[in-house]
Amino acid sequence: MKYCSTRGGVHGWDFRDVLFSGYAPDGGMFMPETIPTLTPEALRCWSGLSYPKLVVEVASIFIPSQLIPREDLNVLVHSALSGFAVPDVIRIVQLKDGLSILELFHGDTLAFKDLAMTCTVRFLNYFLQREKRRATVLVGTSGDTGGSAIQSAKGLCGVDVVVVYPRGRITPVQEKQMITCLEDNIHVFAADGSSDDIDQPLRHLFADQELVNSYGLMSLNSVNWSRILIQLAHFIYAYLQLSGMVQDEAHQPLPELEVVVPTGGAGNIAAGFIVKKMGLPLKLVAMVNANDIVHRTVTSGDFTMARNVTQTLAPAIDIQDPYNMERVFWLLLERDSAAVKNIMEEFQQLHHYTLLENQHKLLSHTLSSGTVNDEGILATTRRCWEENQYVLCPHTAVAVWHHYHCPHDPAVKRCYLATASPAKFQATLRRAGLNFDLPDAIEALDKLPSRFQNLERTSDWCKDWEQRLRMTIESVSSARKNRVAFYR
Repeated sequence: MKYCSTRGGVHGWDFRDVLFSGYAPDGGMFMPETIPTLTPEALRCWSGLSYPKLVVEVASIFIPSQLIPREDLNVLVHSALSGFAVPDVIRIVQLKDGLSILELFHGDTLAFKDLAMTCTVRFLNYFLQREKRRATVLVGTSGDTGGSAIQSAKGLCGVDVVVVYPRGRITPVQEKQMITCLEDNIHVFAADGSSDDIDQPLRHLFADQELVNSYGLMSLNSVNWSRILIQLAHFIYAYLQLSGMVQDEAHQPLPELEVVVPTGGAGNIAAGFIVKKMGLPLKLVAMVNANDIVHRTVTSGDFTMARNVTQTLAPAIDIQDPYNMERVFWLLLERDSAAVKNIMEEFQQLHHYTLLENQHKLLSHTLSSGTVNDEGILATTRRCWEENQYVLCPHTAVAVWHHYHCPHDPAVKRCYLATASPAKFQATLRRAGLNFDLPDAIEALDKLPSRFQNLERTSDWCKDWEQRLRMTIESVSSARKNRVAFYR
């Protein structure tokens, strides 16, 4: 399996190179050069597998055994997923009127990011130890990614993690999960801006190939292919558990499964598209909050950023730059790199692109979408509790709103992705009139000391933030070379 850039400037890279790269050198995103097909026979063979075993099977398709032998891959994945709070790592809850929820939030930080992050960090550390080298991970987060990266990598001797989060735009629990980690390899910045603002200096840093090469700079956002790769597994798991394919006769066409995804950066949607390309008949629905760029793109072809990111009750999807849509366009346009390059470069320069008629037609025929405001989030949360005594996080409520407002063919099963625990969103639950007991680990955060640095909003904030982060990366590297602690 080799990898290429969505913009056509890079071909023939292997998984190890892609893992350490984040964005491709031409500014694109890495994807497999070929998308393998899963046969009905293969799916039936996988139907009884636990989630960790399914992850191993999926990962082995995209990671050649010459890079990570199968026995090592098995150990890495099972080790990464060993600390989750439910026996099979993820769980399906079936509620009233066919409401099936796939809970993806049983890891350390109570968010779905833990699934792919723990595996990706294990892969990263595997290569670093083998090659006796270091890496610096630079992460911009809209809430959950930063905490997950920190928890997955804290204390690792070969990795430093630099995380930037938007101050005042995430929940107290999300913030505390980051700033209370005092390991010497963790460096946290609070920025006066949105998550999209944070992406701008990070893109500049990753575009500096001398910096990338000198300090082993890499990303653990869903820009990183490994994150998307692991996310393929929960779509396949949901299909095997809910579609009814195992009960069908072998010669029958595979039944369809509708998967409804709360959407921000579109990483989960990109993973669903890849699984669809692999042969599973998925009907994908992207649900967004007031930051509705994905919905506007699907319904009207208007791929345009709003002037500002709107703060909502679902902060992890408060995003106007859904960067993984680049992967979606590449898949839809049959790997037409020139067209993707044109779309994305115009979008990044002008913050606007209008899809051509054929492009919009392909997208709207393949992906459905909807948008939910804060009142809709609260109403959905209340209704789900009243009917099921089940508490939703606000992001999951964005998805489940679709269940209550969009009737569907009862012959087609539906699945809603629950991307975070409601425990992380106490203020929203109180506004909905609900209570949720906090886990002990979350309550304990209030008593822990914290450490972080501020990135203030200046007249030239993008350049200033870039310089501050660059200086930190260089200073941390110097401390490691001199074998001294960075925080003394």
